[in-house]
Amino acid sequence: MAFQIPKAVTPQEVAEQIQKGKSLNVLDVRELAEWVEGHVEGAKHIPLGQLIERHKELDRGQEFIIMCRSGNRSGLACELLYEKGYKVVNMTGGLTVWNSVLVRD
Repeated sequence: MAFQIPKAVTPQEVAEQIQKGKSLNVLDVRELAEWVEGHVEGAKHIPLGQLIERHKELDRGQEFIIMCRSGNRSGLACELLYEKGYKVVNMTGGLTVWNSVLVRD
């Protein structure tokens, strides 16, 4: 049986929460070159390949919205972090969908 991520959220839901002023913990697990091209303001960046070594930089008492380009790597990151006792939410659709719903001033 495949691992089931306990929680998921859409980019639209995350954007709405940010627009309402809610403080969120967003973790971006894309590679550095992807991060440099654009990312969610305020997000923490730990590439998926470094997550095993760097996960202790995260507060286990906080819930993290995990994101990547499409939602696949973030799903893997959620599995890894959940198994280590973190509260995680996978942002399905990733930055690809985020860029299409982001409201610009």
